[in-house]
Amino acid sequence: MQPSGTLHIGNYLGALKNWVRIQYDYESIFCIVDLHAITVYQQPDELRAKIRELTGLFLAAGIDPKHSAIVAQSTVHGHAELCWLLTCVTPIGWLYRMTQFKAKSEGQEIIGDGLLQYPVLMAADILLYQAHVVPVGDDQRQHLELTRDIAQRFNSLYGETFVVPETRLPSVGARIMGLDDPEKKMSKSETGAGHAIGLLDEPGQIKKKIMRATTDSNPEVNLETMGPGVANLLSIYQAFTETSDDHVRNTFAGLRYGDLKKKVLEAVVGALEPLQQRYREITADPAYIDGILAEGCDRVSPIANSTVNLVKSRMGIYTRS
Repeated sequence: MQPSGTLHIGNYLGALKNWVRIQYDYESIFCIVDLHAITVYQQPDELRAKIRELTGLFLAAGIDPKHSAIVAQSTVHGHAELCWLLTCVTPIGWLYRMTQFKAKSEGQEIIGDGLLQYPVLMAADILLYQAHVVPVGDDQRQHLELTRDIAQRFNSLYGETFVVPETRLPSVGARIMGLDDPEKKMSKSETGAGHAIGLLDEPGQIKKKIMRATTDSNPEVNLETMGPGVANLLSIYQAFTETSDDHVRNTFAGLRYGDLKKKVLEAVVGALEPLQQRYREITADPAYIDGILAEGCDRVSPIANSTVNLVKSRMGIYTRS
């Protein structure tokens, strides 16, 4: 995840909650991608604070630092080094076809080269650790396919070097849409006050956002004809409470929207309050956060260094003995 914007319930329900659940199935590495974040301007002091905040939220959500490494991307030099090496074997046409680049560069007068190379850095993040599985959502499928293409091209040029990560992705959580526009996925980059519920929002803020959330023209919940706004609220409730479809039908069919929103509010606040309490306890000691990041770096650096040295050897680059 990028340490930019405000981590919200869409990030939690769509990814982080699932990562917590599956972390023990793998040797897990969770990367805070600050090098990706600077493809657009970040205020330096805010970026530093967001790195620590995101680390705290990973821990508060349940990422176990005794089992899983939490790493700030920039502290492992292999990410940037491998990115350059992979850039040299990646056809530029592949990058111009990436839909994210097209979307983010549209209408911009000045486009940094980092935005174009963003997918190569993501490929480096994955290939640096010889990763077999990348637990991201379907919206990142194109980036993962590019990673596979880059790995296969490198292997064909220089011999078997990289594990080609699986295209089968672990199941991901709910797809949460914006409260103000349920046609768009909830996003950290949206600045509208009623768009997203931050993981650290106070109950009063959460109440204001949910009670103002977009619904539809029906007077009550109609499960057959409900609009995307009502469907989104039900998805939020079901994802937080982990209840069945039958429970949702029995609870909400015919319910007026005010009552629907109150139940969603109870579910969201009830789930976030213990997470926020853990976050406050964890971040009370800034040295603890720094220690977690240092430990994560130390744990994964031998893997990263081994991969970079192997790649250099394959390419014929001089390495110090």
